[in-house]
Amino acid sequence: MKLIIAIIQPYKMDAVREALTEISVSGLTVSEVRGYGRQRGHTEVYRGAEYTINYVPKLKLEIAVDDDKVDEVVDAVTRAARTGKVGDGKIFVIDLDAVTRIRTGETGVQAL
Repeated sequence: MKLIIAIIQPYKMDAVREALTEISVSGLTVSEVRGYGRQRGHTEVYRGAEYTINYVPKLKLEIAVDDDKVDEVVDAVTRAARTGKVGDGKIFVIDLDAVTRIRTGETGVQAL
């Protein structure tokens, strides 16, 4: 099993969710996060005053999947979230040692 963590632009969430639904991903967790990468934040002007935004708002998606579905999920998220501009985000794939569904006690792939 793998845990896929994707950091994406907030306005791309609906497109990513639709892409994941099309490939039968049954669940995901979404968190609002802030950070920066190569873009190092940006400067905005509000009411004539210029100020710097050091941490850019993003969404963090966490998706637990079976090993054979990883490439399909990564491709779907990449296609749906890509704009071709700096700040599109990143996808991390991490080994997932164990999963337990609290309600039933199921473990492993059955718990996903």
